[in-house]
Order: sequence, then C-alpha cells, then structure tokens
Amino acid sequence: MEDKPARLTVLIDAEKKKAFEALCASQDITASQVVRQLIREYLVKHGIPPNADGRTGFD
Repeated sequence: MEDKPARLTVLIDAEKKKAFEALCASQDITASQVVRQLIREYLVKHGIPPNADGRTGFD
C-alpha cells in the first residue's frame, strides 16, 4: 500500500522565507526537497531508521 503525502504548514518570518527560497532556487532544488531532506536527517539522528529501500518515506 502506498502512503499518501501529507501537508506540513510551517510559519516563518517572511524575510527568512524569501532568503530560503532564493537559496534553494540558486541551487536548483525546491524548498520542499530541502525540508524533506532535513526531516529525513532529523529522524535518522534520533534513531528512526530509514525504510528497507534506504529511504524514510519522504520522497
């Protein structure tokens, strides 16, 4: 069974959002991709192992 994506809403300062999106664009990556990577790293850091295929289910 395939998991459905879930939405995560985060409130941040408008200037930080603008800077983050500009940095992401300059690296040709979406803000969502960066956030998913940060979440994966955070889960692994705190002992939540990746799936059998090496992912944590965020791609």
